[in-house]
Amino acid sequence: MKVTQTLALFFILLFSADAYCDSADWLSDFASETQYRAKQRNLPGYVFAFIEKGKPSKIVTFGETERRGAKIDKNTVFRLASVSKTFAGVLMAKVVADEQLSWQTPLLELAPEYGFNRLDPNPIKLEHLMSQSSGYIPNAYDNLIEANYSLDRVLKHLAKLEPLCSPGKCYTYQNALFGVLEHYYINQKSSYGGVLRKRIIEPLNMPNASTGKDGLETSAKWAKPHIAIARDKWKQTKVQGDYYKYAPAAGVNASIEDMSIWVRAMLGEYPNVISPEIVETVTTPRTKTKREMRRRDWRKFIKDAHYGYGWRVYNFNGHKLNYHGGWVQGYRADVSFAPEKGVGYVMLMNAESNLINSYTAKFWEAFFKNNP
Repeated sequence: MKVTQTLALFFILLFSADAYCDSADWLSDFASETQYRAKQRNLPGYVFAFIEKGKPSKIVTFGETERRGAKIDKNTVFRLASVSKTFAGVLMAKVVADEQLSWQTPLLELAPEYGFNRLDPNPIKLEHLMSQSSGYIPNAYDNLIEANYSLDRVLKHLAKLEPLCSPGKCYTYQNALFGVLEHYYINQKSSYGGVLRKRIIEPLNMPNASTGKDGLETSAKWAKPHIAIARDKWKQTKVQGDYYKYAPAAGVNASIEDMSIWVRAMLGEYPNVISPEIVETVTTPRTKTKREMRRRDWRKFIKDAHYGYGWRVYNFNGHKLNYHGGWVQGYRADVSFAPEKGVGYVMLMNAESNLINSYTAKFWEAFFKNNP
């Protein structure tokens, strides 16, 4: 029996054993090929889920939390990295809907100590922060985050930057600027993580989700980070705390069980927590992102690309696809959903492998081919 045939049989059995509904042939083929390539590249581990609205999730696991560690399962916690921005977008949309803030609120009001473009007649507003159109040079002062500068020090540097364009006029992806939201909640005698837990994590009953380094490392079961030391060779490393200081940008931890709930919320299964209007708000195209149309593995499928509020919005061969990826040291993550089809896909990985880009693109290629 060929290797791919053996793997396909394995995954069909896995789905049945976990009491999932019968898997379509295309999904079994995808799962088989994904594992085959992971073994070729000696990946430490991953987990992915196919979510259909109103149906049980199909979850596939591979590998271990660490060398000779526990098998990865649906409750194993990973870092989400920039997938955290999808949570920030939804949380801010809820805050705006409750009229606690406005999309027109200037950053100068959220963090008055720093004087963000104080004299500019077109100030950077919350809408610009969340739609990645602040005008600052892309990834401004990520190097200072990674050098472990304090939040206060990084925001002071950011506030002094000269913009490349007027706010709202160009796509300029940021991480450090999301620290403004962290700072805002600190000034409110609260915390971003605390508000996120109260307004999203707990109402959705996400069993393993958290924010912060402590949240990850105190999880009952969590995947250790791995970095590449040579081709197809991986080394376990320590969890870095730098980006955790910017929780709205990269501070959320979650299991595939949590992320399945998150996608279901985006598909409308939890309207009392996340209304259809909120989903529409965060996934409305706002800032054109031409660079995304040149992504390797994706460029033959993407016909148009924008950033919404914390979500990327793609035209994937004529289908709307909402997406975000994440990458911090030792971890990769992808989340995506096709609203018109009522389906979503999530992959979490405890290695910095670019295979995730190919995996996600191939998943959606296969899905849309078999579900036109």
